[in-house]
Amino acid sequence: MRVHTPAHANCIVCSSSNEHGLGLTFRNLPDGSVEAVFDCDQTFEGYHNVLHGGISSTLLDGAMTNCMFAHGIHALTAELNVKFLHPVACGQSATVRAWITRSTARLHLLQAEISQNGQTMATATGKFLRIEEEPDPEPIAEETDVTG
Repeated sequence: MRVHTPAHANCIVCSSSNEHGLGLTFRNLPDGSVEAVFDCDQTFEGYHNVLHGGISSTLLDGAMTNCMFAHGIHALTAELNVKFLHPVACGQSATVRAWITRSTARLHLLQAEISQNGQTMATATGKFLRIEEEPDPEPIAEETDVTG
């Protein structure tokens, strides 16, 4: 089921129609979080064999945005704080996951992480502001892919 609004249809993180995008497919997990696997292709390298930190930040932000969509909320990133714990290796896949930690009517607090080979490589916290002008996307059912 598509949960993205038309304004999000060309997202660099999760759109299948953006030929320059990352093309991630998020799935909703039973605990309310979302996750996707990223191949960490050499194309996204910063230092030799290390995923660029900007790409890691983009993955974390995109996961949190897709978590909002999975809960039927259209929101924009207001604040993003990233901690890089270990270099993410290129040439092997990594998993990005996000979940809501607290919500009010307009403000939503989320956390996200990138893991590789069972180790947490980067974490993020984010504040997202609900946008009232846009209609909310329809929430997804448990374990349904969130694509865009």
